Amino acid sequence: MIKLTELPADAGICLKPEHFDAIPSKVDGHLWFEVHAENYLMQGGPRLAKLQEVAQRFPLSIHGVGASLGGPNPLNPEHLKRLVRLVNSVPTAAFSEHIAWSGADGNYMGNLMPTPITTQSLLRTAENIDQLQNAIQRPILIENPANYLNFKSDMSEAEFMMFLVNKTGCGILLDVNNLFISANNTGIDPQQYIGNLEATAIGEIHVAGHSVDPIEKDLLIDSHDSDVSNAVWALLNDALSHIGPCPVLIERDANLPPFAELLAERNIARELIQSSKVVSYE
Repeated sequence: MIKLTELPADAGICLKPEHFDAIPSKVDGHLWFEVHAENYLMQGGPRLAKLQEVAQRFPLSIHGVGASLGGPNPLNPEHLKRLVRLVNSVPTAAFSEHIAWSGADGNYMGNLMPTPITTQSLLRTAENIDQLQNAIQRPILIENPANYLNFKSDMSEAEFMMFLVNKTGCGILLDVNNLFISANNTGIDPQQYIGNLEATAIGEIHVAGHSVDPIEKDLLIDSHDSDVSNAVWALLNDALSHIGPCPVLIERDANLPPFAELLAERNIARELIQSSKVVSYE
């Protein structure tokens, strides 16, 4: 049986093609990489070949953003077929997807829209998770969203996530930056949120930079275009105190710095992982 994740309890980096040739031959600890699935759904070509080469040297996590697990429809069969082909073509240590709504009735919205936290949505999302897991023949990790508004809901988001875990056998990708943004924008208690997640269900953690909305100055945006903030590092430390040592990814999708700067951020995460000790919130 495949575990939730075969990633090492160490820090990894979101890998972009711009950095393929900058990866050093030797690094401290167990470096791993994560890529966005949708950038590698082609059949063949130099980019996929390079990823296959990297995956022979380092553990690889594949992170999807377009399955629309939280949407009202079953998964797009063509998109699902391409995901299966990718997972079968590169060694995959973990696979994750957003709990989001990114398409409906054959139309792709090009964004991660919020999934309603309702009983009806819960059942549809569970069906979609089952469909994806059955297709790729492994459990997936589901990621908590960054929230910008408060919506009417039937339960808390953490309860929603844990129900999906218990019903489908999936795990959780805890995005600490998303949680920090949601806490700022909607007023949820991030400590309570973390405490309501079962530590054994969490297979991976994300941290990233965010930005302030240029018009609504109190609103934070999940932009992934800057260094991880001190406040997010602190929340990561809190999460690791609940979870224990866990794979932690440095996400960066825009304003890419030199690879050496990402390695420096990775080293901060490594220190927090290595010093983490499990404590109870109760």
